[in-house]
Amino acid sequence: MKLFSKKNRVLPGFGLTFGFSIFYISFFILLPISMLFLNTLDIGWSKFIDIVTDPRVMASYKVSFGTAFVAAILNAVFGLLVAWVLVRYRFPGKRVVDAFIDLPFALPTAVAGITLTTLYSQEGWIGKFVSFKIAYTPLGIIIALTFIGLPFVVRMVQPVLENFQSEVEEAAASLGANRFQIFWKVIFPGVLPALLTGFSLAFARSLGEYGSVVFISGNMPMKTEITPLLIMTKLEQYDYAGATALAIVLLVISFILLFIISVFQRYAGRAVNIEGGK
Repeated sequence: MKLFSKKNRVLPGFGLTFGFSIFYISFFILLPISMLFLNTLDIGWSKFIDIVTDPRVMASYKVSFGTAFVAAILNAVFGLLVAWVLVRYRFPGKRVVDAFIDLPFALPTAVAGITLTTLYSQEGWIGKFVSFKIAYTPLGIIIALTFIGLPFVVRMVQPVLENFQSEVEEAAASLGANRFQIFWKVIFPGVLPALLTGFSLAFARSLGEYGSVVFISGNMPMKTEITPLLIMTKLEQYDYAGATALAIVLLVISFILLFIISVFQRYAGRAVNIEGGK
């Protein structure tokens, strides 16, 4: 006897749930995005090109995309390492460390930015012990973006490592594989799709980050000014068309990059399935 019959389901039927899903996505995602494009149509194509290719704006693209990409790479490497330690080892305070991973989710980004600036400024607790400048440089931006993006990678990789079958590693070891070969040939292909997902989420979050970066960046035009700050500046000047033009550029480029990453993710997942089916 089935636990739930067709007349006694927890959720309503496909028609109602599908309709509500489409309404939810359209109202909260598609409608705001479409308004960006509609507002930009008022300024004309030539003015749009002038706004998005301004030298100051181009410099902000370089800072935003460059620091977001570097921070996402660092999060992918160290996020995998942190997830490995949390899953494979037992140590005192493990639950506390695991809880601290989610701190960037709960901490207001402005508070994080002020805290990091206080730590890494030239008079800060950490900045005064180094011979080079950290705060108000691209390096400071990367540190802030790494801070807010690390949980995405850890929380994506951690469940995969927890569900990974130890028998596969034991079989590889019995066939003569060393530790590096077991990790590179057996474990890493299994966690690669989750790692790419975490990387893409960290990159997307870093690209649109404002609160934790605006303090530590110093906001120096042509040097450490990020694109979200320029968008906020144009909004404060009531230049809504200019702000939406910059937002569209970020949106389109982010979509293209995430699409490319998703293709690699699917390819990695298919490669793992094919390898596992042999």
